Amino acid sequence: MKLVRVIAFAAALGATSLAHAVQPDEILPDPSLESRARALSRDLRCMVCQNQSIDDSDAPLARDLRVLVRERLTAGDSDEQVIDYLVRRYGEFVLLKPRVAPHTALLWAAPVVVLLGGVLILLVFARRRGAAIASASATGLTPQEQARLEELTPRRDG
Repeated sequence: MKLVRVIAFAAALGATSLAHAVQPDEILPDPSLESRARALSRDLRCMVCQNQSIDDSDAPLARDLRVLVRERLTAGDSDEQVIDYLVRRYGEFVLLKPRVAPHTALLWAAPVVVLLGGVLILLVFARRRGAAIASASATGLTPQEQARLEELTPRRDG
């Protein structure tokens, strides 16, 4: 019985994550236009929520943006034209996935630079540690340390 409750809870949790904020009165009668609108809405940021797409947000501004996207598509705009219109109006921040462009180069290059920097730091650290271990083993033991080591080490006479 407990397993049934866990499965029911997991199913309910999964169903809520699939829910979208699109209202029935926003849905376009043309299925191809509606699917394009949904695809665009998933890639546009809600300016109020900021970490949600307008497709998932219940904010009034997100609703206005969803309606605007559908109006532009109904007017005959291509997907790129709709995106360009929204970027001109709201800036690049409206895109959940920023475009690769000269002014976003640092944003795209930063993870690679940080990763390479980390690898470089690890290599320098490993070389220094290896050099320190090599110099310590090269100095050897003093005669007193060698005698003490022989006392502590059991002999294996064959």
